[in-house]
Amino acid sequence: MADGAREDARTVRLMAALRRQFPAVEDLERRARRRMPSFAFDFLQGGAGDESGLRRNRSALQAVEVVPRYGVDVTKVDPSVELFGHRYAVPIGISPIGFDGMMWPGATEYFARAAQAQNIPYMVGTLACATIEQVVSWAPDVTWFQLYPMASDDHRNSREMADRAQRAGARVLVVTLDVPIRPKRPRDLRNGLIMPFNMTPRIALAAALAPHWLRALSRKGMPTFANMAEFSGTADRQATANFVRTHIGGGFPWDEISRLRDRWTGPMLVKGILHPADAEKAMRLGLDGVVVSNHGGRQFDAAPATIDVLPEIVRTVGGRGTMLFDSGIVSGVDILRAVALGAHGCFAGRAFMLGLGALGDHGAAHVAQSFIEEYRIALGQCGLTSTAAARHAPVRHPGAWTAEDFAPAA
Repeated sequence: MADGAREDARTVRLMAALRRQFPAVEDLERRARRRMPSFAFDFLQGGAGDESGLRRNRSALQAVEVVPRYGVDVTKVDPSVELFGHRYAVPIGISPIGFDGMMWPGATEYFARAAQAQNIPYMVGTLACATIEQVVSWAPDVTWFQLYPMASDDHRNSREMADRAQRAGARVLVVTLDVPIRPKRPRDLRNGLIMPFNMTPRIALAAALAPHWLRALSRKGMPTFANMAEFSGTADRQATANFVRTHIGGGFPWDEISRLRDRWTGPMLVKGILHPADAEKAMRLGLDGVVVSNHGGRQFDAAPATIDVLPEIVRTVGGRGTMLFDSGIVSGVDILRAVALGAHGCFAGRAFMLGLGALGDHGAAHVAQSFIEEYRIALGQCGLTSTAAARHAPVRHPGAWTAEDFAPAA
């Protein structure tokens, strides 16, 4: 047997073993907690304020019920979905995770390679730990780019970053609206996690207790905000971190979204939509869709659960754009819930990072394969043979917001 064939066979056996040992995200979470430094695990799992937004996302998703229909031939179930001219294996993609290389060294590359191999979209972020050019080289068919606001100098840097992503070959631009100012995240404050990321005695002690993370760090090097070197004038970690601290933020006003729409020639979305009126504004500006998201509960703890506002936003847009969902997805059943309520596709971040924390190099691919398998099973269990059919499944959603709920208080 040739060396390549042997390696492929070993990989197949490994992935099968991982499927048996870690069949659910909660299994990954338990192992990741042991292998990741405490500051990195808390940064990943934490939320804003009292973290009620985190809990609300999960409880609201779990409350959604989908009614199975039987007597249907489900020997052939097609879980794929077409988004912006590309057919993906399943309606789930990898969400952007800022400073991903701090949580697991090399994360950006692992995400990109897993997304390309499994044919799912990867929405890489502005603050990833590899450049957009590198990511497109690893995942040329599935790379989307999430743009963060750099409001100083009238968003000149924001526009330059978008132009750079387009030159690199990103397929879709996703402009993030829900980061107007930095939130207060108590876990990070308690852990002394500040920018720039430095090995303070406290951080070093936590790292010393995570030998798997340290080994990954020795192979991949200290994380840095790779895309920011162009703007800070140097690849020095301190300089790029200082640029992030002083220039990232300020939010995107709608007139800037309009400018970006004029510059970007491909599909363009806005991410962080929670109000139907904001989705309507995006449609009027000629955007191709929205990502309904509360930033995974990491920005504002009083925000509604994303799944609860999704149906009214879908109704408001009325088929004029692509509706994507983010925040709280941990299983294939969750994907089905969101699709049944009108989403064309979903994104998840924490689950994929927990895969890296628990399993290292193969973690992201394992999570992707789990989502594909679970979603296919969920479709078949409900008598649904395709993602298009799932958007018409009978569903009960007790927490859904109505149009009246969005009206201003008297």
